[in-house]
Amino acid sequence: MNQYTFGPVPSRRLGQSLGINNIPAKTCSYSCVYCQVGRTSQMQTDRQAFYDPTYIYRDVQARLLRAKETTAQVDYITFVPDGEPTLDVNLGREITLLKSSGIPVGVITNSSLLYLEGVREELGKADWVSLKVDAVQDSVWRAVDRPHGSLALDQILDGILKFAATYRGKLVTETMLVRGLNDSPGCLEETAEFIGRLRPRTAYLSIPTRPPAEPDIQAPDEAALNTGYQIFSRSIPRVEYLIGYEGNSFAFTDDIEKDLLSITSVHPMRAEAVDALLSRAGRSRDVVSRLLARGDLAETKYQGHTFYLRKFKKEQESAI
Repeated sequence: MNQYTFGPVPSRRLGQSLGINNIPAKTCSYSCVYCQVGRTSQMQTDRQAFYDPTYIYRDVQARLLRAKETTAQVDYITFVPDGEPTLDVNLGREITLLKSSGIPVGVITNSSLLYLEGVREELGKADWVSLKVDAVQDSVWRAVDRPHGSLALDQILDGILKFAATYRGKLVTETMLVRGLNDSPGCLEETAEFIGRLRPRTAYLSIPTRPPAEPDIQAPDEAALNTGYQIFSRSIPRVEYLIGYEGNSFAFTDDIEKDLLSITSVHPMRAEAVDALLSRAGRSRDVVSRLLARGDLAETKYQGHTFYLRKFKKEQESAI
């Protein structure tokens, strides 16, 4: 019986990802207000052994064999548990074991333990690492991520910088935007400036799309999301939304509506870019009017320009 793995599942960031649960449910150093699996029941920062690494390895091998038999593709093996993966003191050994399969290994972490040199060394073995950076202002960080009392933001940020400076794999960041907490222009500018120093391949902006730990938590509206995108783009070469929609094709097909929704789910498009795409496809602006009328597309303004982005719906689920 597979106890530690799930998938492979489709991931916009990683293709087909085989997920690893190396932490007991809701064992974490944070209790984020937006967490889709509820409040943290076991708050801790002390690392420990949870499961035997050989059991995880065997579980993965069994899952890979099953995938091969069914011709299912596996592009990444990804540590994405219902808690913080770096709490596992065996993480480095597990990464080493799993890399022997010849498939790249990824880790999605909340970054809270990167002030520990051992954690940085272990994460350095992974092929792809996603670091969470929700805020760099202490009061905002505490309001959004609700960290364990022993954690200090300045130490965490210093650890993140040290890791990024030496890491040789693919580094990305993720920032979860929560309405009224970390989506103000001032907060976004400071967060973007810090992330820019990390030089990530991509900085992802995400929003709560599943029922959060706290019922009053809401996603920013499309105007605020567009503002966040523009602010991040001034400090970071590649910025994308991560809000549960698949696709990132800027070419057009026979289905121009699908093309527009696919693009604007990842990048807001200026009106002139939309017009250019429609012109190349030989289509009129009626396409945009229909998408706006159906509530699939949103129109917003930023610094004198009109932008279009996909209307984000609460029921949509986010990808790995």
